Amino acid sequence: MSPAADSPTDADSPRPRVLRWLGAATLLALVTGCFSFHREPPHPGRTKLDSPVVTLSAITVSNYLIIEAKWDKHGPYHFLIDTGASVTLVSPELAARYGGKNPFPPDTPLVRVKSAEGDTALLTATLLSRLQLDGARFDDVQALVYDFTALSAHLGVKIDGILGFPLFRETLLTLDYPHARVLLQDLDATPQSGATIAFNNDRKTPIIPVRLGDQTFAALIDSGSDAALSLNPVGLQPVFAVAPRPGAMVGTLTGDREQRIGRLASTLMIGNHALVRPVVDLTDDLSSLGGGILKDFTVTFDQERSRVTFQRDSTAPIPAEPRRSAGLSFTKTPAYWRVASVVPGSPAAAAGVQPGDLVTRLNGEPVPRWDIRRYELLVATATSIEFTFLNGAQETSQRIKVFDLVP
Repeated sequence: MSPAADSPTDADSPRPRVLRWLGAATLLALVTGCFSFHREPPHPGRTKLDSPVVTLSAITVSNYLIIEAKWDKHGPYHFLIDTGASVTLVSPELAARYGGKNPFPPDTPLVRVKSAEGDTALLTATLLSRLQLDGARFDDVQALVYDFTALSAHLGVKIDGILGFPLFRETLLTLDYPHARVLLQDLDATPQSGATIAFNNDRKTPIIPVRLGDQTFAALIDSGSDAALSLNPVGLQPVFAVAPRPGAMVGTLTGDREQRIGRLASTLMIGNHALVRPVVDLTDDLSSLGGGILKDFTVTFDQERSRVTFQRDSTAPIPAEPRRSAGLSFTKTPAYWRVASVVPGSPAAAAGVQPGDLVTRLNGEPVPRWDIRRYELLVATATSIEFTFLNGAQETSQRIKVFDLVP
């Protein structure tokens, strides 16, 4: 994702992803494994739980679990957990309050990101003296400082940090998507029952084997992505029920790319769990399982033993719903949404909508009233949406058909 003053968004999809846009499928491409230094991942300092199980309430936004914590007069704070990231990101405000010296060795290759103006800058490193999630306290947390203004505007929730996977080395971490909560337990706790899969690597990164038809490949478990399956087809021979087609522009730290999205003809197996003909976003990066798949599971990570357990109440195969879209992705400001991209061949493209156009109303209501969850529901259920565009000082309305980007 390109960090910018405005974040591309497009909840165009029932299960949207959030910064994956066009279906909201890509929100945190920015943190999905992008911070993998070629060295041992940073270790947190002391981790202390004040009870055998610490339960953190969460809200679900575009397949992300957002947890809230308050430990001083400046909170509450809101965090995303990104199992695909090897480092933690915190806001400048949190870094100023609890940060200190640069914790990384001088030769560590830190992350270069794009600014809103299109130039690049390095993220600053810091060492947080304290980070507390209710009854769980983490001391001496190594982090990079990142401005979450755009992401907060996109999600409609002020984000104070994205917590990388190594932070939870000393706990069992459970992301319970169906019940919108996160559990932290002692390492000697008994994990939930379910399909347990080994990480199969020496860096304790949650990369697991999954099966597509009769082919097996490695996939990163990436809670920092709102997509379903991101697939690198190199070395595979994927068969498609719906051929890949262009989607919206997807933002990454190194720039934007056009989404290629389709539906596979085979069943994806995660342990003994079957996902029937999943929708897939083709990628040149490591294949990954994002929130669009994880949302159906309770997932427990045991870094001490390098394993993860997938659990769900039903053993029935999981179908993949059609991916609906209004054909537009946006960057958001308090006053308007700017069109970031238009899906080629979509009704929006046929209507002449262009990148850079400004939208002030949806179905007659000002865009500030449309948080991402409400907009996603609209795209998932409506046959068309009336967009009001601002041309100079004049507003003009145009009704645009919602369509199945991937039937």
